[in-house]
Amino acid sequence: MSNKRLLAVARGLELASLVIKRAKYINVFTKSIEIADLAIEEGKFVGIGDYNGIKEIEYDGFIAPGFIDGHVHIESSMLIPSEYAKAIIPRGTTTVIADCHEIANVLGTKGIDFMLSNSRNSPLDVFMMIPSCVPSTQFETAGAKLEAKDIEKYLENETVKGLGEMMDYVSAIQGENSVLDKINLYSKLTVDGHAPDITGKNLNAYRLAGIDTDHECTNPEEMIEKIKLGMYVHLREGSQTKNLLDLVKGLDEAFYDRVLMCSDDLHPSDILEKGHMDNNINLAIKAGIKPIYAILMATKNIADCYKLKNIGAIAPGFKADFVMFKDLKDIKVEHVYKAGDLVASNYQPLFESKQQINKDILDTVNIDIFKIDLSFVMKSDLANVIGLVRNNITTKHLVKRVKLIDNEFQSSSNPGLLKLCVIERHTSSNNIGKGIISDFGLKNGALALTVAHDSHNLIVVGDNDQDMMHAIKKIKEIGGGVVVISNGLCVNYLPLEVAGLMSDKSPEFVAKKLKDIDKLLRSMGVGEEIADPLLQLAFMSLPVIPEIKVTDKGLFDVSNFRIISLEVE
Repeated sequence: MSNKRLLAVARGLELASLVIKRAKYINVFTKSIEIADLAIEEGKFVGIGDYNGIKEIEYDGFIAPGFIDGHVHIESSMLIPSEYAKAIIPRGTTTVIADCHEIANVLGTKGIDFMLSNSRNSPLDVFMMIPSCVPSTQFETAGAKLEAKDIEKYLENETVKGLGEMMDYVSAIQGENSVLDKINLYSKLTVDGHAPDITGKNLNAYRLAGIDTDHECTNPEEMIEKIKLGMYVHLREGSQTKNLLDLVKGLDEAFYDRVLMCSDDLHPSDILEKGHMDNNINLAIKAGIKPIYAILMATKNIADCYKLKNIGAIAPGFKADFVMFKDLKDIKVEHVYKAGDLVASNYQPLFESKQQINKDILDTVNIDIFKIDLSFVMKSDLANVIGLVRNNITTKHLVKRVKLIDNEFQSSSNPGLLKLCVIERHTSSNNIGKGIISDFGLKNGALALTVAHDSHNLIVVGDNDQDMMHAIKKIKEIGGGVVVISNGLCVNYLPLEVAGLMSDKSPEFVAKKLKDIDKLLRSMGVGEEIADPLLQLAFMSLPVIPEIKVTDKGLFDVSNFRIISLEVE
């Protein structure tokens, strides 16, 4: 259809294909509710005012722009992008800003290419942030290493909107060339940050390096400091890490246009039961944010940050992505339109998605079972221990006196303390990092995953070596995934065939499996203070989140950025 035809419709000289009559719509520019006819042609809004259409509909409720997730790792849903769309579009999310560094850490550019390709197989708009830190640090082994030259080609892809979160904040602040090369390469786009507890002059240096956003704030003071330096800050509500309610306490209207909504890491069971960006918006409203401003944080603000010119608003020239709901103070999405087409109603998708999975992104667990040693031999009984933090993926560096038998630590002799191992699974090097974790709660068994941020090696926790080894063997057998072992038996598992991170099954299938596994883990002693046991464990190997973690190279002191021994030196 020609621009001349679109202009004729906008001028009211020709009928629009679709008109929503007397719509009460959210105007994100004036931050107000207005009433007008919305004329839609060729998938975009062409007129606001008094219009007639070939098809006309009325809706006795509110209409808002389609919601946008400002920062998400689709891989954390354990769904491939085309299936992930079926979970979030019915909740009103029509666009996501995705960072695919999970699969990139396993498969490099091959993984990025898969995410870009598969994302085209559903109505969901997936704009990609190209991973900046593969691996996230030099203190772990990933399946790939990406330099600036490896990611330059993605600048030519119109769905690429910037550089993914710069987790190696130490190198960025210190001005290491390999890091600055990537930031400078993507400087005309948006560069995401990842700067937990970075303040003062170090934050100035981080911002000066070219970082535009951050999603790791844990208190209002940290958020406001970053906003004052011109950064955008995401209010995150994931399955394990939940910062939204802590952060909105410090917000006033002066900061609203620099605040974005995101999920970061969210399991499908939480999406299907609690929601997606609709949940973020509702939480903000209940915490005292005016509804229109909460919606602004999940629409126009994100579009502005990531330079999405024609997304995030209801106005001529903008893509006709919108949601319909009755109550502005408690948003329950009834209908979702994408490019002018009805794609979901009453939380059900009305579209099919395609699956295209090449064999070269399967079978990615490369370990030698016969070379794995799970013994924890220690030179003294004073141990460095990982302490968990409620509703967060940060940890506390604890020092505890442990009981040793023949110079060896065993969980059976130390109630409340479990063995935690990270086994390199990409190159068959059989590197094993070992740590002791407190208060995870698991009893009479082991839990193993190939989802272990960010290098995604095999991570296993347990209270006895036999069940831990059984879990490792089962993970290798199924080609990656989630495995729970108890008293020598495999009591449940979820295969994640795609890079050891994602299933090609439906959201409902994966959600039920995860829910069953969660219920099982609770029966084995994991307490409710751990919001999501799988995500909690998965982040125990991320060496850029304070204070102490484990990689395949050993126990890692994040505060001092170095490998340390099990014993206190």
